Amino acid sequence: MSAALTASQRGALAQRFGAAVRFDVPLAPYTSARIGGPADALLTVASVEALAAAVAWLWQQGLSFRVLGGGSNVLVADAGVRGVVLLNRARAVTLRADRAPYEARAASGASLGALARRTVAEGLEGLAWAVGIPGTVGGAVVGNAGAFGGDIAGVLQTAEVLVLTPEGHSRREVWTAADLGFAYRTSALKRGAVRGVVLRATFRLRRAVDPAALQAWVAETQARRRATQPPGASMGSMFKNPPGDAAGRLIDAAGLKGLRRGDATISPRHANFFVNQGAATARAVWTLLVQARATVYRRFGVLLEPEIELVGAWTRRERAAVYGSVADMLAAAEEVVS
Repeated sequence: MSAALTASQRGALAQRFGAAVRFDVPLAPYTSARIGGPADALLTVASVEALAAAVAWLWQQGLSFRVLGGGSNVLVADAGVRGVVLLNRARAVTLRADRAPYEARAASGASLGALARRTVAEGLEGLAWAVGIPGTVGGAVVGNAGAFGGDIAGVLQTAEVLVLTPEGHSRREVWTAADLGFAYRTSALKRGAVRGVVLRATFRLRRAVDPAALQAWVAETQARRRATQPPGASMGSMFKNPPGDAAGRLIDAAGLKGLRRGDATISPRHANFFVNQGAATARAVWTLLVQARATVYRRFGVLLEPEIELVGAWTRRERAAVYGSVADMLAAAEEVVS
């Protein structure tokens, strides 16, 4: 767990960033689940250059930080986040739609869904699968976001990444999909193989043979999404789908649809979505997560891997129940249901 900012560190942040940094700011309004305690410091950046400069400075100062974009796929602790949360509002987008090579270039804080909608409106294929995905381009690259048979790995041309070198220097690098080491819902950056922050990404597109058919396909997939996924505040999919199966089906078959802890509920519509019904706490969602993993494991022998990330001041025991051994998970589950 990161240490809290000292008074001198707060002073240095205020001197360096002025009104762009605020202190002790609740993070719930900045997450898709509307859950999360205060960040010691919330630093907002509005351009790729500001993002790169802020990250380089934080590394130089030895301050712990995490980048927050759309706030999906994260469960921020009720106790909040120690150190700095870097709120990424770098949203510039350039779309080349008039001639080949067709491509979209987007800052990492741009909305992936909005970018995808724009490409479809221009009659371009490649990102149509992402129209309904929440979150930002940067988060999508780090997590290799995907839906309806498409994913970032299949369309990314390059990503510009600010990397911390072993010597402690900041360096901009251009990475290909191969450099990012994509796998199902993960990348080298998410695995922590390299310390780096995505600044922007460029995606390969192609002219649709039948733009009307492309738009009809998007409308159909969006209707399917609305019919099968719950509305309201959630983190998105709680677990990755195990090979040959679906996490939601397993949780449903374990009899957990509709299970509620306070204002946190396993959605009756889709069991892989945990919904905040009003004032859910992170602890309540964590409890449901642990109970769902343990029950599915006991019933079917499948260990569900979380797609969401625990962020902030979680205890070692709470993290072990999500990322540790089966024994850690089962021990936590025993306490949860007792």
